[in-house]
Amino acid sequence: MQIKVSSRHGTVRPEAREHITTKAEKLLTYFERVTEISVTVDFEHEKAAVEILVDTEHKHDFVATAEGDEVASTFDAALHKMEQQIRKYKEKLQNHRRDTPMSGPVD
Repeated sequence: MQIKVSSRHGTVRPEAREHITTKAEKLLTYFERVTEISVTVDFEHEKAAVEILVDTEHKHDFVATAEGDEVASTFDAALHKMEQQIRKYKEKLQNHRRDTPMSGPVD
């Protein structure tokens, strides 16, 4: 599993990059089939926009974005959105598998 952190129109400080990497690794606890996590930080007009892309093998790909003043807090907001998406998707998969197959006609 790879974690890529990139930035546009500025640079991400090393401590913020470390914060992003350690928190992004926790997404594996929600969904183990993650193949890559890409985090893009865009600095525009003294604000930071964070976009998180999560690629999963043979499954749906997830996207979450957030805007704010600081990189770390903005990343945390986007990460929270991502966690909700993954939880909802995983719950949908688990509920689908637990449905009993339709039986034949009842006499």
